[in-house]
Amino acid sequence: MPQSYIKRILDARVYDVARETPVDQAALMSRRLDNRVWLKREDLQPVFSFKLRGAYNKMNCLSDEQRAKGVVAASAGNHAQGLAMAADKMKVKAIIVMPRTTPQIKVDAVRDRGAKVILHGDSYDEAAAHAAKLVEEKGMTYVHPFDDPDVIAGQGTVGMEIVRQHEQPLDAIFVPVGGGGLLAGVAAFVKYVWPQTRVIGVEPEDAACLKLALEKGRRAVLPEVGLFADGCAVAQVGKETFRVVKNLVDEVITVGTDEMCAAIKDIFEDTRSIAEPAGALALAGLKHYVEREGAQGQDLLAIVSGANTNFDRLRYISERTEIGEQREAVISVTIPEKPGSFRAFCNALGRRNITEFNYRYADAGSAQVFVGLSVVPGGTDLAELMIKLQQKGYEAKDLTDNEVAKLHIRYMVGGHAPGGLDSERVYRVEFPERPGAMAKFLSGLGQRWNISMFHYRNHGAAYGRILVGVQVPASEKRDFTRVLEEIDYRYWDETDNLAYQLYLGQREQD
Repeated sequence: MPQSYIKRILDARVYDVARETPVDQAALMSRRLDNRVWLKREDLQPVFSFKLRGAYNKMNCLSDEQRAKGVVAASAGNHAQGLAMAADKMKVKAIIVMPRTTPQIKVDAVRDRGAKVILHGDSYDEAAAHAAKLVEEKGMTYVHPFDDPDVIAGQGTVGMEIVRQHEQPLDAIFVPVGGGGLLAGVAAFVKYVWPQTRVIGVEPEDAACLKLALEKGRRAVLPEVGLFADGCAVAQVGKETFRVVKNLVDEVITVGTDEMCAAIKDIFEDTRSIAEPAGALALAGLKHYVEREGAQGQDLLAIVSGANTNFDRLRYISERTEIGEQREAVISVTIPEKPGSFRAFCNALGRRNITEFNYRYADAGSAQVFVGLSVVPGGTDLAELMIKLQQKGYEAKDLTDNEVAKLHIRYMVGGHAPGGLDSERVYRVEFPERPGAMAKFLSGLGQRWNISMFHYRNHGAAYGRILVGVQVPASEKRDFTRVLEEIDYRYWDETDNLAYQLYLGQREQD
């Protein structure tokens, strides 16, 4: 099957606008992982992403009549900028439909390249539906971000360059996966020239549409898609991309948010460049693979696919990085509420670096302390510390993998709820980060139930997150759930979450 794409890739016209990006050795990562780690620097493209390749190649394959009518696309970022630059180069009218949640920096970047931007809907699907309507009404050509042979061929030039730039076959190549266009193009070319090289797709744990398709043997739609790696937030892998990759890819690895944050830091330390979450996805998968396999002395390459991120997001990324590197742990410890107890607890921690310490007086019996501290990665350091604390009589709980603790509780430690809140239920809610979105949520709740707790923090992303406590009697829980469904924001019931119970839940009365 890949043979049919080889000629397409060799003939692809991308270098009128795209540049041949370097393959750089990541010296620091290579030493740390005891392998030769290489980075394919697609973040150095004029639009800071590989998407320019596929968009321009597709434009070159259109007829004069199609170009005269113009092109349209739906995108929240990298594809939009790539198509806008391609259209500007070829003097073709371009309309890009972007969700209203798209950060202003990306909207401005598309407009600056001469494309007309229409803001429509809160999600990619709503934007895509409006783009399809424009195609029908105006006779314009829709340029798909990944599920198109000409787009795939354009992205495949990344694989062609890797083969040309590296002197000998690599042991493995790690490719980020959204809809699968980049993976399809790279796998088709690399497997044809270097059949012995493992080609591994990497997806976010909460947007693993290719992994789902491979498990089922057919394309399927994810019921929910995580948005942290917005460049890979796709609910269903493409039809053509799946046809290409299903027999070529060696495996698919999934990684979490903290692992991506750690990989962003790794790329920065080796290159002084800041990748976006999707751009660091492949390196996170490479590190996961090395740890799982115990690989040593191998040539491993990760594609750094993009660097279009908001500056405001760096605060959140930085906070999660050390946990992603397994260099920081978050624990909850109960200590006696008496003079000298803090000093005794710090002595029990030894000479560890404390990264965070949150506490507020609750009662005369005991204190609940929220602690962030440095640990040695990849070993038993944290487990040994927990055992040591328990042996000294402390009740300690590991919250390192608790999302509510990391997203909300660490900023809210301030005392338990007073008595009389037996009916409090707690929900984590995700909503589009745009004017009026929070008001819609609060208006939707109405005045029937009392809000007893509320926390929101802007992370510079397309979606915001709320932790809210609401007094809902057991007899009214079904009615409240129905209201949440009508508001139509993603939500999780966190009433039984350990971090909430430890720090914010109702304190039992003596």
